[in-house]
Amino acid sequence: MKKIKLTKEKIILLLIMMMSAVLNFGNLSIQGYGNAYYAAGVKSMTMSWSNFFFVAFDPSGFVTIDKPPLGFWIQALSAKIFGYSGVSILLPEALAGVISVYILYRLVKKSYGSTAALISAFCMATTPIFVAVSKNNTIDGILVLTLLLACLALSRATETGKFRYLVLSLVIVGIGFNVKMAEAYMILPAIYITYFFVSTIPIKKRILQLVAGTLILVVVSLSWATIVDLVPAVDRPFVGSSTNNSELELIFGHNGVERLTSTSGSGMGTRGGGMGTAADGQSRENASGKDTNQASTSQAVQDSSETGQDPTSTVGYDDMSDAPGGMENGQNGNTHSGSMFGGSEPASIIRLFLNNGLTDQIIWLFPFAVIGLIAAFLNEKKKASSFDVKKKQGLLLWGMWLVPVFLYFSFTTGLFHPYYLIMLAPPIAALTGIGMVSMWELYQNGGWKGWILPAALIVDAAVELLVLAYYYTTSGLTLYLMIATGALCFVAALMLGILNVIKDKENPSERKKKLKLIFAGVGLLGLVIAPTVWAGTTLFYTESSSMPSAGLELASSNDKGGNNGGMSSTENTDKLVSYLKAHTTNEKYLLAVSSANGYASDIIIKYGEPVMSFGGFSGSDNILTLNEFKQMVADGEIRYAMINGGGGAGGINEISGDGETVGTNEFSGTEATGSNNEITAWIKANGKTISESEWSETASSTSTVSTATSQNADKGMLGGNSEQLYDLKQ
Repeated sequence: MKKIKLTKEKIILLLIMMMSAVLNFGNLSIQGYGNAYYAAGVKSMTMSWSNFFFVAFDPSGFVTIDKPPLGFWIQALSAKIFGYSGVSILLPEALAGVISVYILYRLVKKSYGSTAALISAFCMATTPIFVAVSKNNTIDGILVLTLLLACLALSRATETGKFRYLVLSLVIVGIGFNVKMAEAYMILPAIYITYFFVSTIPIKKRILQLVAGTLILVVVSLSWATIVDLVPAVDRPFVGSSTNNSELELIFGHNGVERLTSTSGSGMGTRGGGMGTAADGQSRENASGKDTNQASTSQAVQDSSETGQDPTSTVGYDDMSDAPGGMENGQNGNTHSGSMFGGSEPASIIRLFLNNGLTDQIIWLFPFAVIGLIAAFLNEKKKASSFDVKKKQGLLLWGMWLVPVFLYFSFTTGLFHPYYLIMLAPPIAALTGIGMVSMWELYQNGGWKGWILPAALIVDAAVELLVLAYYYTTSGLTLYLMIATGALCFVAALMLGILNVIKDKENPSERKKKLKLIFAGVGLLGLVIAPTVWAGTTLFYTESSSMPSAGLELASSNDKGGNNGGMSSTENTDKLVSYLKAHTTNEKYLLAVSSANGYASDIIIKYGEPVMSFGGFSGSDNILTLNEFKQMVADGEIRYAMINGGGGAGGINEISGDGETVGTNEFSGTEATGSNNEITAWIKANGKTISESEWSETASSTSTVSTATSQNADKGMLGGNSEQLYDLKQ
């Protein structure tokens, strides 16, 4: 048996992997169940193979989660193996994060060696949004791992010129599509361009292989969706968030075109919930019927499934710092708990550098990575007339991953959420390692290129100080981080500059070489301190279940009672379920609700009871007609319904006695003619109101959900839209 030799490189790698494991797995239980909507779906998926395959939200298989299956299949299998719990469904995400760090190390080492690979792995492991997503049941972490594996296959394809490895790479991307749909395609420019310019086979053959590979990619990507659509609608759940009960429509509509375009003029999503701020600085109420941008708010109904927020139950706030989960930050105590789906910053190249709740999650090392990319090209150009093939592959792969994705998040007017920024973590980390090694080589060689490293340290440190300044009033620790970052980076840059100016009569002394290396290391240390502290906050504070993020803001929001993902479920839900079980007999559904949030998710997570969400996730899916709902009541399938006291799914202003909707839908500002509004109106007109004292522990319920799912903190709601229980038995 061959003995494993522990080299210096392997020891450092082991320490980085251990650190990544601690950050990802440490104190995981405080995060509760993560996003309640997804967690409820995973619970339902463990209860039947049909639910598992179709990714059903509820145990009865009435409606699906509005995402592809693969990520949730993995979570459901973990729950089956270890028992359903918050930790068991988060385990796959945490594990995916650790594995991703190792895969990135492997990829960078193949092209730029051990030092660059170790730096890259460390930077990836300590990227705030990467760690935050790895401790939440959003499936973006699994997607990143999938795409890194695709890059591993791509590197093999360019090395060997064998078509099967290109096919493998694109098949893996297709698998990634079945994790998070079109988000997986963000890497395609990097794959196509890298293979086209690096592969050694004839150009015509490269083009033919890419075309054939693309066809295979499309087949793999659409395979599950096609199978689902081929199953008769009566034999499967309704496709959540689709307009016509079709997975393909969901792909190209809600999860496709809507991610690219928006009528709001800004696609940026920010953390938290409640009220957003328009680009002109005017406050914008989220769902109170007073939205200054109705198109943006209407889109929030469609896209809120990614947040776990119930848009029909939120109320606006004049001051979001008073809202649950409101988080102070910035020099003026600004909150980043703006609108989930609009955004307060216009599309521009500096969007990710502004004080908007996005910057601190990803941008720390971005300037250093960009300068490093340029330096790496300069370094290779001076060596020979042609690039080293492996290094050329590395630069093209990471550069073409970084630039298009950065430009997308900077200029898109479509919807995106802060945790999507995890897509920037691998290229930034990789180019930081590659850039550090390349700039060090240029520095050693002297000349004007030797000033790139000190300049990069100064530029990146300045950006980090800007980011820290946004959070100056959030925590006393910010000042110390600013001092440490500034002192280490600027002193290191100064000393590197001085050492660069001093000319040696002969060869540089060993002492001078060591001094240069020490100060280069000090500068790099200064750059990674702040993001490492940011990532480390997830060990002690709970994240927003629906908008995972890391940083000193977590301490502030936790102190205010927000993001309390680890608390036990409320007695209010216990009393409701006890009442329903005591008064139902053979009904198919324990309860009917207008949307998947609130009580629906909580009851499914804790009890595994069948709850019908007749409006899908947000209450906007027209799954049933009024006559179909009435027939289900007449057939004894439904007895109790819970709707919002302020108008339910549609926020109806006026309701006629026969169930016809009259007036305006408060949420979208359009005529309330949808079937869900009709169902809600009929329930209010024909159901018997059950006194809250019989099923609720509180005199005035506020759409209470289990704090174990962190939903109240993320909804940003207080009172004003209480739920009401109705008995529909005639």
